[in-house]
Amino acid sequence: MADIRVLVVDDSAVVRRIVAQVLDAEPDITVVGTAENGRVALQKLAALSPDAVTLDIEMPELDGLGTLKELRKTHARVPVIMFSTLTERGAAKTLEALSLGASDYVTKPSNTTALTDSVRSVREQLVPKLRSLTGRDVPAGRPRTPLRPTTSLPTRPTAPLRPVASTATAVVGPRAGAVRGPVQRPEVLAIGSSTGGPEALARVLTGLPGTLRVPVVIVQHMPPIFTRLLAERLSRASALDVREAAEGDQLKPGTVLIAPGDFHLELVRRGAAVTAHLTSGPAENFCRPAVDVLFRSVASVYGGASLAVVLTGMGSDGRRGAELLRAKGARILAQDEATSVVWGMPGAVAHAGLADALLPIDAVAGAIVDSVGHQAHAIPLGARP
Repeated sequence: MADIRVLVVDDSAVVRRIVAQVLDAEPDITVVGTAENGRVALQKLAALSPDAVTLDIEMPELDGLGTLKELRKTHARVPVIMFSTLTERGAAKTLEALSLGASDYVTKPSNTTALTDSVRSVREQLVPKLRSLTGRDVPAGRPRTPLRPTTSLPTRPTAPLRPVASTATAVVGPRAGAVRGPVQRPEVLAIGSSTGGPEALARVLTGLPGTLRVPVVIVQHMPPIFTRLLAERLSRASALDVREAAEGDQLKPGTVLIAPGDFHLELVRRGAAVTAHLTSGPAENFCRPAVDVLFRSVASVYGGASLAVVLTGMGSDGRRGAELLRAKGARILAQDEATSVVWGMPGAVAHAGLADALLPIDAVAGAIVDSVGHQAHAIPLGARP
């Protein structure tokens, strides 16, 4: 298989050198060029035909956002990974870049960071994302296997999902031999996402009514500052009250709590109320917050009265938690491969036989509303005019 060809764009010569050093040390990655600003990058893009681009946000001449807008006009499918700083300004611009079509981001090493720390940081963050976004994380000889499409979504008692055209979705049912009991009405919606998640979450939450009958809890793999700004952005865009979770926050219908960066989000039942509990326990699946931690807690507190959704993301975080939810009788939806930036997390759930349905991103909100709303407003058989 040919190497992953990368164009590195950054105004800092130190950062360009670190990134090139790290990537060229990998056996399957080649840096085909570097550029000190957006204008130079756009000039080199056509000649070099890279498989992926790393793009700094703050640059002279033409900054990262301006470069991204121009790049997407001619290279709509080339993965672009933004280099961002862990600052309020950097986080805000990164979220804007993601909304403009950036594939993902990594934290930019500072010029004052020790060289060994910078090299390690870039290697740990950037290399896996480049492989995943270019489809090179699948072992040789084992191509991705699309799941068998079907003409309708599987139906289950008391909780019908909105039908979706077969050309837009693929569906899997429960694991062979699994016996499913009656489905309880969901009392909570839990969502997990990672790479591509901010825009996927925006598509889902803007499709939900402010009168949603259940609380929503979300884990999106992001560092501190980023999660707060993401919550503010989603709250402005949707009819729901979206906020970064704080210790002791009570879960309420129509309210969305997003796990803060660097903290796991768990749920605790206190009498009739359920509240958020933040912990700094060990990372799971190399993540904190981790979807598995949230799903495990949801399974413990709500059991089968849960609706879980796994959206686009790298890795398999959420699969083990989905197994626990499934065992309790909860319903699980996963984003389909065609609309995922990276079909890692939802793919892991699907291939484990845990997904009740695979849905294109624009069908997820409707499926949530139908699952919650239809059960709340069920019309008895024979009562229709």
